[in-house]
Amino acid sequence: MKKPVAIFVLFLMVFAACEKSDEESTYNPSNDGITGEWYSSGENVAVLLVTYFGVDSIYANFESNNTYTVESYADGAKTTYSGTYTQEKSGTGSIWNIALNQSTPSAVTSEGIFEITEANNAFTMKYEVAQTEPNIGATAPTAEAGFGSTSSGALGTMNIQNFIKIQE
Repeated sequence: MKKPVAIFVLFLMVFAACEKSDEESTYNPSNDGITGEWYSSGENVAVLLVTYFGVDSIYANFESNNTYTVESYADGAKTTYSGTYTQEKSGTGSIWNIALNQSTPSAVTSEGIFEITEANNAFTMKYEVAQTEPNIGATAPTAEAGFGSTSSGALGTMNIQNFIKIQE
């Protein structure tokens, strides 16, 4: 009699562990923010990046341990950027604040905002950041001023990047 009870308890433990694992792997933008893999190409690439740097596509991976890797492609050449990031809800709608501390290929700090929306079980992200250190004369966009607010709106929508979440 003890053996079936022990097997049943073991089964419940395994089932509960599997159920929790499944829940943890489900992406929830209101909790997870930017965490995950994202892709941008064609018209989704910010006009600023296309015009001045020839960028045609971008792959970004934001890990849950607050590290990131971004691969930018221009004229067939790949440039890899990596570093750490912090994100927090801004308190303005569903916009989040983000700060990126890039370590490679050079030390740069960028700040900005992003917003994730869902349609038909697919996630898209509007993303706008500006380099703040070393100072290049740009000011970061803010959630309060909204998208298009880099350098007090001087760039308009040229610095807005659109990403599609890569589903796991």
